[in-house]
Amino acid sequence: MSSRPPTPPPNETPTDWRAQELLLMRQVMAGVGRSLAPAEVFREMLHLMSELLGLNRGRLVLVDDEATADGQRQASIRRAYGLTKAETARGRYRWGEGITGRVLASGLPAIVQDVDAEPLFLFRAVRRAQLPPQTVAFIALPVAVRGATVGVLACHRIRSRQRHLNDDLALLRLLATLTGQLLELEQLVAEQTRQLQARNAALERALDSASARYGLIGRSNALLQALAELERVSQSQATVLLLGESGSGKELFARAVHLASPRHDQPFIKVNCAAIPESLFESELFGHERGAFTGAAGARAGWFEQAHGGTLFLDEIGELPLALQSKLLRTLQEGTLVRLGGTREQRVDVRLVAATHRDLARDVQAGRFRQDLYYRLNVVPIRLPSLRERREDVRAIALHFLSRANQAHQRNVHLAADALTALEAHDWPGNIRELGNLIERVVLLAEGTLVDAAALRRFMPERERAAVATPPIVDAAPLVRDYQSAQSHSAQALREALERNQGNQTRAAQSLGLTLRQFSYRLRKAQLR
Repeated sequence: MSSRPPTPPPNETPTDWRAQELLLMRQVMAGVGRSLAPAEVFREMLHLMSELLGLNRGRLVLVDDEATADGQRQASIRRAYGLTKAETARGRYRWGEGITGRVLASGLPAIVQDVDAEPLFLFRAVRRAQLPPQTVAFIALPVAVRGATVGVLACHRIRSRQRHLNDDLALLRLLATLTGQLLELEQLVAEQTRQLQARNAALERALDSASARYGLIGRSNALLQALAELERVSQSQATVLLLGESGSGKELFARAVHLASPRHDQPFIKVNCAAIPESLFESELFGHERGAFTGAAGARAGWFEQAHGGTLFLDEIGELPLALQSKLLRTLQEGTLVRLGGTREQRVDVRLVAATHRDLARDVQAGRFRQDLYYRLNVVPIRLPSLRERREDVRAIALHFLSRANQAHQRNVHLAADALTALEAHDWPGNIRELGNLIERVVLLAEGTLVDAAALRRFMPERERAAVATPPIVDAAPLVRDYQSAQSHSAQALREALERNQGNQTRAAQSLGLTLRQFSYRLRKAQLR
């Protein structure tokens, strides 16, 4: 082999091969900088090998993931330039088969000076008739990743070219090394991606199981943050105060506190303070002895006694009469109570969870709530997010209500994609309770099995239909409602609200700025029920 390249024929301008090599490397490295996807870099590399250096029909052969039917390893042409699809498809080589197979098996480069004179050359991908009539050489270099041969970088070369073979070999070694590094990087990225996907899947399962364990649906940050706070305090005996708008799921959170605590096997007693007549509060909470009042034919244990060893949930505690607040405080501080009409103290072991939609601090300033009781309740306040703060959970919650309503009413109603999008855009002033009521109304009254956004509007009150048609801009709504005293509305105002809404208490309550519980309580006090 001559140490000098052949002399160019007369009248032929010598090629500046060094400049071509530098241009090729700059273009290849620029491709690496633009994208870490090896396929794009390999395609450009093989193209430039042919166009700039005359290393034609370049191909990158890589080991197949699966062995052949008889269990032998095999490699295939994955990237090529100057080969037809049919030629590329024929480029399959078993370990040790032909020149390419030998390079795979040995990990050593192969240089065939004349393919016609080499009996091991297979002419598998490109038939001899498709090659130039002059002498054709073949160069094949191993591609290694972490010391193991994973492929072959190969090309054809016309021996009469005015370029030294050693120069081609030096450049091809660089490109084979770069190819191995890019393949290794691809493997590392793929492995990292698989690990991240596995971790994300495990995290999603953990989040789903954590929320599902308590009957809560959703993965929003607002929900998970409240749930994390809940679990941190569940092991203690501290009183928990749940703050949030009506319908935001305070009862589910209270039950979650109970289920996550060591008391989970003991009673969970829930009490709605807004639904109890003021005259019965003391008897219901603390129990009564026989003859304590007219009609008390026998003794009765109150809710504190019934919850002994477990958890007592007092919902809407802001409705508790001022006269009873001191007795509740004493029971919480001393762990004892005296039944109405009784004289004997009884010890009770109860974890209290209270909830309100009202601003108790403002009630304290106005003299409507005892300051000492407020401080006793406000040991661990947890703010529950409204549904408009959990828009990403609306779809899952709606589908849960839909499945439950379909089963309960023997229906098969589905929500179209645009209907679910409309639900996510709505403001939900009534929160989860309002969403659940709407879904049940849709299931009961829908004419077909598929409900789209247009059909959904028919089931919403007038003020809500516009919100579905045009997604609202979320205002900075107050987290608690303004306080409304038990005497805030006259009997005549309550009666007129019912008449305006054809006896629908929910809509009548909304028109007066009250919750349904508050409205029902005022009806009973006004003796309108």
